Amino acid sequence: MKRRLAVLLLLLASGTAFGQLPAVNSPHWPHTYDRYFRKYSKYYFGPFRDWRWFKAQAIAESLLNPHAHNPSGSAGLMQLEPSTFAKARRKAHLPGNIYQPRWNIAAGIYHDRQLYEQPVWNALSAHLRLLVSFAAYNAGLGGAKKGYREAPKPVTSWLQIAPHLPEQTQHYVSRIVEVKTGHPPRATPAQPPRAPASPTKPMAEQAPHRGFFRRLFGLP
Repeated sequence: MKRRLAVLLLLLASGTAFGQLPAVNSPHWPHTYDRYFRKYSKYYFGPFRDWRWFKAQAIAESLLNPHAHNPSGSAGLMQLEPSTFAKARRKAHLPGNIYQPRWNIAAGIYHDRQLYEQPVWNALSAHLRLLVSFAAYNAGLGGAKKGYREAPKPVTSWLQIAPHLPEQTQHYVSRIVEVKTGHPPRATPAQPPRAPASPTKPMAEQAPHRGFFRRLFGLP
């Protein structure tokens, strides 16, 4: 997405164009939209994904300005292009318009999820896939795929992919990571594959005592 000028102007206005942005938990940032980041992070990524990643992304995109607008057409907190927002509305059955914070956030996180699910980077760790998804959000899916394919394999760190992406995209992902974690992206050690999860037992097997107490206290 071509939003360099708009983002630069926003950063200049906030005095952070040439320095590190305050951390996502800083009182510098309002909590006005936190409930939406929580809700749609959980809805599209599950309960174990920290919703603050997407708030950090919105900070990098618009400095949490719901009225932010780019001459290229990108708009709102998540700086979505109208065509991307329209697709998310259609696919995810979202109401509202691109400037309404709730639906802009929902559409942005939905778009992140579509990028995250791309088969080309299924071999990556969940965290690295998220960073590559942010790269695709900024550079376009084609640009991110190209950078990933050019990176030496096996890819175990963002630092292997970054040099093969546009400079603006490298800064974009670094800014999200810095806002979220307080430091730039670091090399991460390879992690062993997870053992397959054991099958979930039926509720009756998990807690057979529940039926006894229900009968004892006359509960349904």
